[in-house]
Amino acid sequence: MKEKDSTSASDSDRTDGEISIPNDQNIAGFKPSHNTETDPASNVDPPPDVVPDGGLTAWLQVLGSTAILVNTWGLINTFGVFQAYYETTLLSSHPPSSISWIGSTQAALLFLVGVFAGPLYDAGYFRHLLITGMFLIVFGQFMTSLCTEYWQVLLAQGFCMGSGMGMTFLPSAAILSQYFARHRALALGIASAGSPVAGTVFPIIFSKLEKSLGFGWATRVIAFILLGMSVIPVAFMKTRVPPHKGKKSLVDKSLFKDGPYLSFTAGGFFAFLTLYVPFFYITLYGTSQASVTESFAPYLVTLVNAGSIFGRIIPNALADRFGCLNLMLVCMSGSAILVFGWLGVKNLAGSVVFVLLYGAFSGGVVSLTPSVVVELSPDLSRVGTRMGFGFIVSGTAVLIGTPIAGAVLGGESANARWVPTVLYAACGLLIATFLYSTARFLQYRKKGGW
Repeated sequence: MKEKDSTSASDSDRTDGEISIPNDQNIAGFKPSHNTETDPASNVDPPPDVVPDGGLTAWLQVLGSTAILVNTWGLINTFGVFQAYYETTLLSSHPPSSISWIGSTQAALLFLVGVFAGPLYDAGYFRHLLITGMFLIVFGQFMTSLCTEYWQVLLAQGFCMGSGMGMTFLPSAAILSQYFARHRALALGIASAGSPVAGTVFPIIFSKLEKSLGFGWATRVIAFILLGMSVIPVAFMKTRVPPHKGKKSLVDKSLFKDGPYLSFTAGGFFAFLTLYVPFFYITLYGTSQASVTESFAPYLVTLVNAGSIFGRIIPNALADRFGCLNLMLVCMSGSAILVFGWLGVKNLAGSVVFVLLYGAFSGGVVSLTPSVVVELSPDLSRVGTRMGFGFIVSGTAVLIGTPIAGAVLGGESANARWVPTVLYAACGLLIATFLYSTARFLQYRKKGGW
């Protein structure tokens, strides 16, 4: 009896200050049939070392992350309609490659700022990054509505908004790993669905309002929507795990000895170098090569984002069961095959089928990337830093990828070189597929399982 009493007392000591669990559910090796830590009837948060994997607070983080994806990737996926408008109206004196620098700068900074945002997130500055980033995105969109010169658009839409996106996107993905374990990929997939939903709606809003109200008010209406969406993450999002004590560095030196991670990061460079070429140029290709009318062409960007909704959710739902990297290979190889097939698109029907399928597969590539980084990270306290390193590689690729495509394409639409442009995009995705396959093989040798 004394032994039993002693054991019971030590169990009480161990749980004191963490969470109260009935004795019949605290027996070693016994797991309750329901998640007591995330019981909706309980107001007690689980201890930091217990991942809730659900509950109201956890799903509010998903809602906030969805809103952030609307304000970040949703806008980047919308840039195709801005590209077409700038080429034909506001900045018609500038070549397509120069205009592409605006969108690529915005997308690149989303990644590049992550090299600082990741360690700052790990150090506990999540709320500072969130509020500052949301402000810069909304402010930049309002300033874009007032622009009349190329350098003004580049500063407002490129640098200002891109910096804000970089401060918010990486933390919005990393924070979900604190709330989800078994369903982490699904949570990331649901959150990333905010991007294609925005990419579907924003082009329609811009195209309709630009004709009736003009460029300025069409852009401002989107800015007001962004302002409303910003309230959600600011109100609900918070970190659950306190930052680790000790000195933080911008680079996790252990990653340079991690073969699967390095191969995946190298593949990410080639993937994001060319992944957004169809997003930026599908409108121009449709009107010049596929007999798509000027009035319908902007809706191609809407359709590619509509297809991406399925690509964000379905692969991530399957990834929790079949593995994130395995599903990434399926999505990447599918994207490469489709871009090779882009050369055969010559009419409206073919354009619609292409953009829907490409949106689905490319959406999976984007949404699965954070899940794969988490999967390849041995220490969750360094996820932000590892994401930051990967993002600076991918961001460099995004920065130069679409301008290279614009330079290959040429300035005059009548003499545009579409075949080498499409092959450039397809080959980049093919190389990425090979490097992702290498990462999967190295991970198999490291872990011993598929």
